[in-house]
Amino acid sequence: MVDQVDNPNIGGGDGPETVAEPLRRAIGERYLTYALSTIMHRALPDARDGLKPVHRRILYAMRELRLAASGGFRKSAKISGDVMGNYHPHGDAAIYDAMARLAQDFNVRYPLVDGQGNFGNIDGDNTAASRYTAARLTIVAEALLEGLAEYAVDFRDNYDGTLTEPVVLPAQFPNLLANGASGIAVGMATNIPPHNIGELIDACLHLIKTPDARDDTLLKYVPGPDFPTGGVIVEPPESIAEAYRTGRGAFRLRCKYEVEDMGRGQWQIVVTEIPYQVQKSKLIEKLAELIQTKKIPILADVRDESADDVRLILEPRSKNVDPDVLMGMLYRNSDLELRFSLNMNVLIDGVTPKVCSMKEVLRAFLDFRREVLVRRSQHRMDKIDHRLEVLEGLIVAFLNLDRVIDIIRYDEEPKDALMREEWGKTFVRANSEADYVSPPKGNDVPLAHVCLLSL
Repeated sequence: MVDQVDNPNIGGGDGPETVAEPLRRAIGERYLTYALSTIMHRALPDARDGLKPVHRRILYAMRELRLAASGGFRKSAKISGDVMGNYHPHGDAAIYDAMARLAQDFNVRYPLVDGQGNFGNIDGDNTAASRYTAARLTIVAEALLEGLAEYAVDFRDNYDGTLTEPVVLPAQFPNLLANGASGIAVGMATNIPPHNIGELIDACLHLIKTPDARDDTLLKYVPGPDFPTGGVIVEPPESIAEAYRTGRGAFRLRCKYEVEDMGRGQWQIVVTEIPYQVQKSKLIEKLAELIQTKKIPILADVRDESADDVRLILEPRSKNVDPDVLMGMLYRNSDLELRFSLNMNVLIDGVTPKVCSMKEVLRAFLDFRREVLVRRSQHRMDKIDHRLEVLEGLIVAFLNLDRVIDIIRYDEEPKDALMREEWGKTFVRANSEADYVSPPKGNDVPLAHVCLLSL
C-alpha cells in the first residue's frame, strides 16, 4: 500500500504528472473496467436480437456492401476488412472466424451468412483463408436487418466517430433462442441451445394473447432444443421444465441410430445423427481407440460412410450381441452421448446481464419488437406528413400561378416577397420540406422544386 498523493509533478515545470494510489484500488478499478467491457461488448449476447457486437457489425457491414440474399457474393477478405476498418478494430482473423461460424449449418440452426467456398465441415476441418471464400447475407439475416432504413433502432458513433452503427438490430424473430449462443465473460458465461423457429413463433403468439402465461404452458409450444445436427434428447420432461424456468440446467443428448439387417442373422448399427458440436473425425478416432484398447470388446469395427449426410457404421463382434447393450457401453465411453449445459445469461436490456427464463427472454424480445414497430410506424407517418405539406405548397402555387411567376421574374427579393403574400408562407415552407422527400422519377418535376431553384 502507498498513500495517495495528489498530482505530484515529476521534474518540475511542464513535466508529466502521475498519481499514486493504493494497489488494491488501482487493480480493482482497471479489472472492473475490463470485466464490464468483456461482458457487454464481447461475450454475452443481447436478448433483443440475440447477437454479440461482432456478429451485429458483420451483418450491418454486409448490408452496407449491398450483399443481399438475391445478389452476388463478395470476397470474405473484403467483408472482414470493412468490418475491421469501420466498426470492429479487433483483428481481421477474429472477425473472419465469427463470420465463418455464421455460415456453418452444422453450428448455426439458421445460418445468417451464405458462404461460397470451404467454410469448414462437421469433421472439424478448418475454414479456407478469407481470400479464397466469398459470402453474402441469407434471407434470415435480412429479416434481422429489416427496418434499419426506417430508424427502427438507435444508432451510435463507431469507434473513431466517422460513421454510425446500430445499437441493436430490429430483429423480426427471436434469434437468441432460434440460433442459440455461447460465450465466456469475466465471472460469468452463457450457453444457449438453438430452437425451432416455428415453435418459438407459436410461443410468442401465445404470450401476446396471454401475457401472464406460465412457463409450463410455453413448454407446450417449445418442448425443448432443436439442434442443427439432430440427435435425441433423453432428459425427463420435469428436468427440461425446471431448466427453462430457472435459466440453468442440462440436457442429455444422444446420437440417433438404427439397426440395419445384413441377412443371415448379421446386423450393424448405422448412426445417422451425432450430438451437437461433436466433431465427427474425433468421434471416430475415439471409437477406434476403444476398439484398439479393447475397452468395448463387443465392438469389432467402425467405418465412416458419410457423404452429405452422416453415416457411421458400427459392427458388433458377434451377431449374438444385444444392440442396446452395445450402444449403452458406447454412450458411457464416447461422445455418442453428452450433456449440453443450459445457461441463459444474457443482456436483458442491452446493458444488464441476467440469467433469464425462457419466458423472460421471449418477453424481452416482444417488448423490443413492439418498440420497433411503433418507431417504424412513426417514421412512415412523418414521411406522409412531409409529403402532404409539399402537396399543400404545390396546390397553393397552382392556385396563384400567375402571381408566383410574376414575383420570381421581376422581384429582386422573391423569397421575401412571397412571404409577404397571404399564401406565401405555406408555399415557402413546403419548398423547404420538399428536401426531405425523394425527387420524382422522369421529367415530372413539381413546380415547387422549380420555384425553389429560381429563388
